[in-house]
Amino acid sequence: MSATKTIQYIRQYKWSNIFAMLRNNSRDAKICNDGFSNKLVVITGTTSGIGLATAHKFASKGADLLCVNRSVEKSENLKKEIETTYGVECNYLIADLSSLKESFRVANELKALSKPIDVLIHNAGVFLTSRELTSEGFEKVFAIHYLSSFVINFSLMDKLKSQPQARIIMVGSEGHRFAAWGLNINDLNWEKRRYSGLGSYGSAKLAQLLSMLIFAENFKNSGVTINSMHPGAVKSETGKTNGRLYKWYKKNVIDRTLKSADCSADALYYLSVSPEMEGKSGNFYNLTTLEEPAPPALDKDVALELWQKTLEMTGVMT
Repeated sequence: MSATKTIQYIRQYKWSNIFAMLRNNSRDAKICNDGFSNKLVVITGTTSGIGLATAHKFASKGADLLCVNRSVEKSENLKKEIETTYGVECNYLIADLSSLKESFRVANELKALSKPIDVLIHNAGVFLTSRELTSEGFEKVFAIHYLSSFVINFSLMDKLKSQPQARIIMVGSEGHRFAAWGLNINDLNWEKRRYSGLGSYGSAKLAQLLSMLIFAENFKNSGVTINSMHPGAVKSETGKTNGRLYKWYKKNVIDRTLKSADCSADALYYLSVSPEMEGKSGNFYNLTTLEEPAPPALDKDVALELWQKTLEMTGVMT
């Protein structure tokens, strides 16, 4: 990031926003008790943590599910559990969303659905302490958190805009603040810098928020909204592939301070279903509390530059 951008962001930072974030971290999610019968909800990463709790939440309200997971066995077990418990449909697609090829395949299968997609939740994620590349040469955290959601959202734009309405929710993170001085758009693959787990995660989540600005513009004057949500400090299996030291630290230190993923599921349901959220788009929420993200996440010029670069990286328009 250029020195000019760094100075710009320094001037834009407000202590009031930091204090607001700290206050919001202790707030509970708003609750929506409305039913959601005969609606279709697509969720990525539903075999554990936030995704699993969210699948149960929507199914308990009557929604049919289409889950995107990596494991056939876990997906089949979830299907049986959801359908037996709630009497709704729970289908699944198997895909590794670190792969652009797989993300495109998922997008095409979703486009081909005859039934409208009422809610699309991007939840799949990963946290790595060392740099890994995908088979296509992309840094894995960036690919899973950002590129996959971009490909799916972009590919579905026409389908979603043809519907009366739809809501897209991206499970974001306050972790976008780790990229405090902005996105290094010339080194998205971490080839020129020393890799940092927090840095790569923060950059991927920042990229996701920047893309949301442009998607929100593309969805204007339609029934489609797109928002991002920090899911709170909750237990998940993120980071389970890291080394022994990290896994010990997560189990014995981090997880002891975390809440149940149910609060995240409540928040996702509220953002996806509540009438109070109708027409609200391009926003960042800490659970269900509207919050101003860090200045780099509001930089429209960088968002446009990232958008163009992503089109080239993914070949999404070819």
